[in-house]
Amino acid sequence: MRTELQSDLDALEAGFQEIGEVVLRAIRGAVDALRTQDVELCDEVIAFDDEIDDRYRGLESQIQLVLARQTPVATDLRLVLAILHSAIHVERMGDQCVTIAKLIPLSGHEPPVRAEMLDRILRMGRAARSEVVQTRAAFSARDVALAEDLVRQDREINRLNREIFRLAIEIGDDPDTREWAMHMTMVARALERVGDNAVDIGEVTAFVVSGLFREFSDSSLPTLT
Repeated sequence: MRTELQSDLDALEAGFQEIGEVVLRAIRGAVDALRTQDVELCDEVIAFDDEIDDRYRGLESQIQLVLARQTPVATDLRLVLAILHSAIHVERMGDQCVTIAKLIPLSGHEPPVRAEMLDRILRMGRAARSEVVQTRAAFSARDVALAEDLVRQDREINRLNREIFRLAIEIGDDPDTREWAMHMTMVARALERVGDNAVDIGEVTAFVVSGLFREFSDSSLPTLT
């Protein structure tokens, strides 16, 4: 019985990691589409989300079967719940990539790009993808220190997000440029949410190890600039 349960747990975790791999492709596609204004690539990103949703629903069904047939307890139950909770966050990351993919075509084929703003957004995209890579590794290794380190990367994403918002305010009076800047603030917000979801999975990793849930940072404290 224990061997069968362990096999089921391994399958659940493998399924979770596979969803994460698709999300990494979606993030890379969204950032590349933003850099190149590739509308066809935007369609691919949206298709990635369909795959993410399908995989998530499949994983959810597997979890229901494990809970019904194996009735896991203690640390095993904790892991099952952690996988379900983390998969929800990964699925939300896919949704954020779709948001980016739908925003890109709105500015046309030759948008009035401001290099200083686009550069910061692309840096945000690379940092967000790095966070997802790290949170998957932390979960797989049950490495709490690696999970806690996500906060460091997330602070950088938040800093860039604030800079992008400031640049958008100062962008000037040209209507097309202001519209493009507005879209970019929405892109930045989506990338910031990807980072937040990565940190949330990091917190779940600590829960798997310790059995206690705690937030890595206090959102009630003022944000340092």
